[in-house]
Amino acid sequence: MKRLLPLVSLLLLLAGPALAQKQYVRQQQTWVGVFNQTRFAPRWGTWTDLHLRLHERFVQDVFQGIARVGLTYYLTDDVRLTAGYAYVHHFPEGARRVSQAEHRPWQQVQWFTKFPQARLMQWVRLEERFRRTIREQQPTDEFDFNYRVRYNAALFVPLTKRGFEPGGLQFLLNNEVMMNFGREIRLNYFDQNRLFAGVVYQLNRHAQLHGGYMHLFQQLPAGSTYRNQHTIRLFYFHNLDLRPTPPPVPSPSAP
Repeated sequence: MKRLLPLVSLLLLLAGPALAQKQYVRQQQTWVGVFNQTRFAPRWGTWTDLHLRLHERFVQDVFQGIARVGLTYYLTDDVRLTAGYAYVHHFPEGARRVSQAEHRPWQQVQWFTKFPQARLMQWVRLEERFRRTIREQQPTDEFDFNYRVRYNAALFVPLTKRGFEPGGLQFLLNNEVMMNFGREIRLNYFDQNRLFAGVVYQLNRHAQLHGGYMHLFQQLPAGSTYRNQHTIRLFYFHNLDLRPTPPPVPSPSAP
């Protein structure tokens, strides 16, 4: 035992600087979002979502705004391909200081699975991120670029007899993991993980209201700095089907 003590002391001494180099940024945020998927033809539809994200004691300052649009191709009712563009306006130090714009083309495959007592939604999304460079607290005309891939899975479980019908209440467990890659990524190939738990209220056949808590853990570009974030998340989802209703097929016995 006495022989092990010097070795343990040496290991702790060597590990101390490495542990000390890691820094954790703790934040409280509120995310509000509106989502819409509109199907206007048997194979075609649109995707739109808008976000406002606040931070500093959940609502004290603006952190980020996002507007995302896309065109969707329906392989089937449950499998969809989407490509689009997102504009992101980011306020790293609060809305009263420097802001950073980001242009983000994206592509996605989304699919749904129905179980007797649950629903599962999944997507894989690829993003090309062009972020304006900030130097000396001032935006420049240059952009950093990297790819990011995202995998999102959301499990819906009914909590009431109405289930997925209007007036029903569901439990939602949602996790999304994101990975960076590209020539400019050196230290943070892992970007972030978002774990959400909350409830879903089925407003009607076409709309849902989601509310709950999300924990976000992110590795920042420096590699040694991590964001540990507690988030209140409130989302409204709306699906609209504009396909013309086909005329009823006459019964063979009709005159």
